[in-house]
Amino acid sequence: MSYDIILRGGSIIDGTGSPAIQADVAINNERIAEIGNLADATAASEIDVSGLVVAPGFIDTHNHSDGWVTQTSGQECKIAQGITTELLMSDGISYAPVNNETWREWIYYLHSLDGLTMHQYGGWHSLQDYMEFTAKRSHQNVIMQVPYANVRSLTCGWSRNRVDDVQMRAIQREIRAGMEQGATGVSTGLDYVLQCFSDTDELAEACSVLNDFNGIYVTHVRYKKGLIPAINEAIEICKRAGCRLHISHLKGHDPYPPEVVLGRLEEAANDGLDIAFDVYPYQCGSTMLNFLLPYTVWEDGPTAAMNHLTAPSFERVFEQILDDYRLDLEKVIIAWTALSDFESSWGQTLNEYVESTGKSTGRALIDLLVDNNLAVLCVVDEGDDHHVHPYLQHPMCMFGTDAIEMPNGKVHPRAFGSSARMIGRMVREENLFSLEEAVRKMTSFPAEWFGIEKRGQLKKDWFADLVVFDKQTVIDNATYESPRQNPNGIHLSIVNGALVYQDGVVIQHDEAPGQYLRCGVE
Repeated sequence: MSYDIILRGGSIIDGTGSPAIQADVAINNERIAEIGNLADATAASEIDVSGLVVAPGFIDTHNHSDGWVTQTSGQECKIAQGITTELLMSDGISYAPVNNETWREWIYYLHSLDGLTMHQYGGWHSLQDYMEFTAKRSHQNVIMQVPYANVRSLTCGWSRNRVDDVQMRAIQREIRAGMEQGATGVSTGLDYVLQCFSDTDELAEACSVLNDFNGIYVTHVRYKKGLIPAINEAIEICKRAGCRLHISHLKGHDPYPPEVVLGRLEEAANDGLDIAFDVYPYQCGSTMLNFLLPYTVWEDGPTAAMNHLTAPSFERVFEQILDDYRLDLEKVIIAWTALSDFESSWGQTLNEYVESTGKSTGRALIDLLVDNNLAVLCVVDEGDDHHVHPYLQHPMCMFGTDAIEMPNGKVHPRAFGSSARMIGRMVREENLFSLEEAVRKMTSFPAEWFGIEKRGQLKKDWFADLVVFDKQTVIDNATYESPRQNPNGIHLSIVNGALVYQDGVVIQHDEAPGQYLRCGVE
């Protein structure tokens, strides 16, 4: 028998949590053709993977890759981690759905998060338009969520006004259309633009559509209100809407210890709510500096926010907000700015930057935002990375990176190291769980939860998304001081039967092998 590719002699971890077995893996076209002893078979390409692990390609359940995957060059930092599928449109904010009035607003707002620029806009409007545009260019598979803020901006504009009955029906139509186009559910980011104006009643009514699709309410909860109140709101929304709940990038926040947070989720699960969450293996976070701005600046849309920032009274308002947050400026680091003129500030704390300007705190940060058209990315020191371990170990937990990549930026190391860290540090060094369980959290668990058909496991006739790594040497190299380093120990990655990464090199294809995946559709 002859095949396209045979991976010979590897240790097969199939993604289910079952113990590893020794076997060969054969691939034809985009599918796994056989798993077993293939000593008598031949292939156009035979790769010796003796002593290495062969596993399903990793699935990133939370990221900010929406701009990167539209570019034919691909996102090397993710491909080099063995991540073969990206669940897009996290936190309720993305580049679709849009119309002729909103697309510029979203590209402007997301410049320091998802990286797309105005000239890279491909003319899409609907979610399906965007996904089809992306699938022709991506070296990874992509699957989508319905980003709630985009939907709200289409139907209600940018106002904080309460959604009326006509607008709600329009919101529900948009959500239904997105689900019919293959979305896994609705995503929200309740500390971000527009969604910050949405109350519990609105979200529960909007998400009631999900019940018809067994869809998921995926939420960056209202962290600014406190973690337990925010989780309680998410639980209430899903109970009323009749849908499943997924909490994005869950981690500990004072004053709530892990046993309290996880206990609350277990209580809701015991009451019948279907719940999961994703965690990236770091405690420190990263977000846009404009996250600190008062919600009032967004009431006329992102491009009009500058009018608020340049108002004479705004400095006093912003200073008060910083005082109310009790923000330690020594713990917030500038990772990237839109203007290269500010590159010398990358890696500085906000306190160091403010002192270098000789201005007041409010004035210095406002000017920084204004000069960069609001596009400033930060890394936030939120404590020791060991704080995430109880969350990573929990059976409801699956893998996500929350990666934000910016060209040459001093970004959070999660963009380059998350998957290798799950294995090298969390399995080999910390013994948080078995290697098989780590792989399950990155493959079959998210695939089953999000309805990604025939992926996430190594099975005959399933799609050939695979990663090969050395369990003894795989390790993340990215650090907060020097984040732009790919991991060691990940030898190759295959997407739909096409080799996309081998021994440190991303392999480009004229026809990108990534596919637009639809929830529940093979």
